[in-house]
Amino acid sequence: MESSIKQPTKLAIEATGLVKVFGEKRAVDGVDLAIKAGTVYGFLGPNGAGKTTTIRMLSTLLNPDEGTAIILGHDLNKESNAIRSKVSLTGQFASVDEDLSGLENLILIGRLLGFSRKAAKERARELLSAFGLEDAAKQQVKNYSGGMRRRLDIAASIVVTPELLFLDEPTTGLDPRSRNQVWDIVRALVSAGTTVLLTTQYLDEADQLADRIAVIDHGKIIAEGTSAELKASVGSGVLHVRVLDPEKRSKAQLILAQKLKVPIQALSEPTALTARVTDTQLVAEAIGELSHSGIAVTDFSLGQPSLDEVFLTLTGKPAESKRKQDEKGV
Repeated sequence: MESSIKQPTKLAIEATGLVKVFGEKRAVDGVDLAIKAGTVYGFLGPNGAGKTTTIRMLSTLLNPDEGTAIILGHDLNKESNAIRSKVSLTGQFASVDEDLSGLENLILIGRLLGFSRKAAKERARELLSAFGLEDAAKQQVKNYSGGMRRRLDIAASIVVTPELLFLDEPTTGLDPRSRNQVWDIVRALVSAGTTVLLTTQYLDEADQLADRIAVIDHGKIIAEGTSAELKASVGSGVLHVRVLDPEKRSKAQLILAQKLKVPIQALSEPTALTARVTDTQLVAEAIGELSHSGIAVTDFSLGQPSLDEVFLTLTGKPAESKRKQDEKGV
């Protein structure tokens, strides 16, 4: 007879009260995390929120000033060497040698990790093929595009496939095609059993990849859940309206505010309005009132809030769509 008792879900990371202080700044201020093995966990926050500092602590590059963490069954404060043998980190900036070729970089890393010369070369060629870099294998990395470098960076992180991979803003500055290629690589790693902790400022990236998401601001986690749960937490729906005549937008804004009894935001596009609505039953009545008032509407939609709107509501700041390559966050 099979036991009906459910086995506890294995956690790759279980952190409690992590704190890191730099001078008078509490870069990380009491972070708790529980990340299931074999999942992608998204870590969102504006610049300086504490994302990278948290990653550095969990990956053993920084010692926490307070708090504890169990990483893959090992105590962060007591067993850092055991943790390092099971994890890998791809930071915000390229970590490969630009004067070497892609093939030479991966062979070098393989040799440093204890591979024989033959095994290192075989693993390097296997990764270059899997990451679509076979044709550029013998080119110097300084001649690679940004997307090629990022794929090589991740390949270098998995010469020995890690149980836990930290990806710190892996697609910053990449074009859409290269970003999609990196996303496919992340999905393949997770399907093979690797746990991924992903920091990002691209909210569509978190939406696409993350099983659960934490939002961090001023060193504290201010929200946590699935993408759907976070969206539901800020309101039942978002109304988007476009009027035909830009000169009538102000009047439409006033009418909608009166009918819906919520603030109506005028967007940068001169005909566009948006609002978070709590009573979706009033929307049809409000749109009808615009028509009765002689304001033509070209289109409108009512849907779930986007992750961008969640981010703005929680942090009071819009998500940053791009980041300077020379900028370092904490």
